[in-house]
Amino acid sequence: MKIAIIGAGAMGSLFGARLAPLCHVWLVDAWEEHIRAIQRDGIQLTNLDGSTQRVTVNATTNPEAVGDEVDWAIIFVKSYQTAQAAAWAAPMLKAGGLALTMQNGLGNLEVMADVLGAERCVQGVTSHGATLLGPGQVRHAGAAATYLATRPAITERVQRIAELFTRAGFETHLSDNLDSLVWGKLVINVGINALTAILRVRNGVLAEVASARALMEAAVDEAVAVARARGITVPYADARARTREVALATAANCSSMLADVLRGFPTEIDVINGAIVREGARLGVPTPVNQTLVHLIKALEATHAGRVA
Repeated sequence: MKIAIIGAGAMGSLFGARLAPLCHVWLVDAWEEHIRAIQRDGIQLTNLDGSTQRVTVNATTNPEAVGDEVDWAIIFVKSYQTAQAAAWAAPMLKAGGLALTMQNGLGNLEVMADVLGAERCVQGVTSHGATLLGPGQVRHAGAAATYLATRPAITERVQRIAELFTRAGFETHLSDNLDSLVWGKLVINVGINALTAILRVRNGVLAEVASARALMEAAVDEAVAVARARGITVPYADARARTREVALATAANCSSMLADVLRGFPTEIDVINGAIVREGARLGVPTPVNQTLVHLIKALEATHAGRVA
């Protein structure tokens, strides 16, 4: 099986390192220093138990280098790069090849479908956590199940990639309705990502500090209310408790939004907390905490160059 992973950030590098010993994998990313390090030394993967290993992976900044006949293009870019990633994937995919998004937030599948056609796109949800430690270095920071959507026409192909993921150490299941799981992940991201970026702390702090926990829970409550208004039931009985559990299970992890803020990069706030605000406005559900978090992250993005410290 030939797989192109478009977006070699923390999650793309984690999946690339785990899948490369089992099949033909290419990592595609515009970060030249990171790609050069992988080309030279492979990926240094720090496992959950603290052990480390180096894994040889094909890596390039040029999508054309991947060639064609790709069975699966896995999209791990930031949400604002999704259309470009789908355009890169289009000439790679063989007849019958599929593109899989396991990105954060809402709307990525629809963007991919606009470029590739809905019949070639698959939604996935993974709760694994990873942190980039430097060019060519990634730490596996948390593990949980992965789910892939399926439909009758592609079930066999999705089953094969699910089996491959499981062999690579990612427990993977198929689902014919991912809405609950997508929103389940979204609610947790709503509680964790923006707050860690604003406070500049690792995930675990949100569960340990009472004032931070209160803000996290308030954002989560709003997200659950919006989900209910949409007729979606999240896949856990207590959203507050589940978000705290995830924050503790990934306590050492720096969220992707924190990493973006620290580097002065655009964030994915619009498809996470921003999605809750938009859906809340549409459905008549108040979301003042999430609106405040959106404003704060937008302000951090806009003032990075003039920050005192």
